[in-house]
Amino acid sequence: MSSFQPISVSRLYRMIANQIKDKISNGSYKVGERLPSERELAEMLAVSRPSVREALIALEIEGWVDVRVGTGVYVTGPESRPGSEDGLIAGQINPVQLDIGAADLMQARLLIEPYCAELAARNATAAQIKLMEEATLALPGSEQPFKHNDTLHLLIGEACGNIALASMVQHLWTLSEGSAIFNQFNHHFVYGEVWEVAHKEHLPLLKALKKRQPVAARRAMREHLLGISRRLGLDASEDEEI
Repeated sequence: MSSFQPISVSRLYRMIANQIKDKISNGSYKVGERLPSERELAEMLAVSRPSVREALIALEIEGWVDVRVGTGVYVTGPESRPGSEDGLIAGQINPVQLDIGAADLMQARLLIEPYCAELAARNATAAQIKLMEEATLALPGSEQPFKHNDTLHLLIGEACGNIALASMVQHLWTLSEGSAIFNQFNHHFVYGEVWEVAHKEHLPLLKALKKRQPVAARRAMREHLLGISRRLGLDASEDEEI
């Protein structure tokens, strides 16, 4: 009696990364050579540019390429396995963490966080609103802006009044912190000027929360998350190359 074989669901960016990796392995792209642009790769593979960008980031984590923002992506070869200060070289990265891509995380956040903001505008206590305001105003000029940003988003989740939703927001943050790809996106595309833009997006969100305007809070959170997606190059309309 024949038995079924396990089925592996491969993410699109992983399929793209494997094709590029095969081209490097067989010598089609040599060490030191610049890969075709995101746009060109997307056209050759008949996929979206955001998917190509995730694939290239994944390959960088694994040591196959070097992503130089604004310059291009260069082949480093399969023998190169650069690690981080945490020792996250290719052989040590948890495959599940690596496979949770930035696009998946942002899509999940877009589904959950705007509704949490809407509920928080209705249900947050005065003390919670005060903490949100403090986190918002502490971000500009901070040496650790991500901490204030994280605090604000987690506070909104807690203030929504729904324990299940609050837990989901917390879990999304845990997944983001454990995602090698998401962290590499932040490394390349989140810097001082980007935090200033994020702060400006936080202000209408804070205003809606303080004024107890649920619809405005939901819209402000959605616009903020869409802004993050654009800055990371995960929006299909994004034109900036890496």
